[in-house]
Amino acid sequence: MDKFTTLTGIAAPMPLVNIDTDMIIPKQFLKTIKRSGLGVNLFDEMRYDREGNEIPDFVLNQPAYRNAEILIAGDNFGCGSSREHAPWALLDFGIRCVISTSFADIFFNNCFKNGILPITLPQEAIDVLMDDASKGANARMTVDLENQTVSTSDGTEFHFDIDPFRKECLLNGLDDIGLTMAKAPSIDSYEEQMAQARPWV
Repeated sequence: MDKFTTLTGIAAPMPLVNIDTDMIIPKQFLKTIKRSGLGVNLFDEMRYDREGNEIPDFVLNQPAYRNAEILIAGDNFGCGSSREHAPWALLDFGIRCVISTSFADIFFNNCFKNGILPITLPQEAIDVLMDDASKGANARMTVDLENQTVSTSDGTEFHFDIDPFRKECLLNGLDDIGLTMAKAPSIDSYEEQMAQARPWV
């Protein structure tokens, strides 16, 4: 998993509330267990018409936001079914940070496991960030995980809270497998001891 330290990039405004995981990545794209290749179908039903043509009005189809790395979203982002493909699709598109007033619990947890930073801020802060994101590609935000701040293009800064353990995992690029592998010497030592103490096992 890639480390998350400081991210400066384009933020796309998506003020819709209750964006569920089926909107993020529709069920017909859940056949794969690969984490790559899902970005093209991110928000599929909002991005494309029935013939597969891009819908020009959708924010991520607009030239200013095609390379967005930050998403400013409405309340209750990631609700619905508990599909890990949702953060996979966001990450494959290039989104590394989602900022909202609230998230569905399972989606929120899955983000951390896949290198995406979900940030919760009060509505007043979201309104400022949404307005800044609406300025387009020239308005680049900065997310500083170490200092736990989000800064707008004009320097307005907001502090966010994050669980210390999750923060350290993101800073060091450690997912569940990485955390386990970090304990490899202790695991190897334990297995050697057990092999000597219980050779019949």
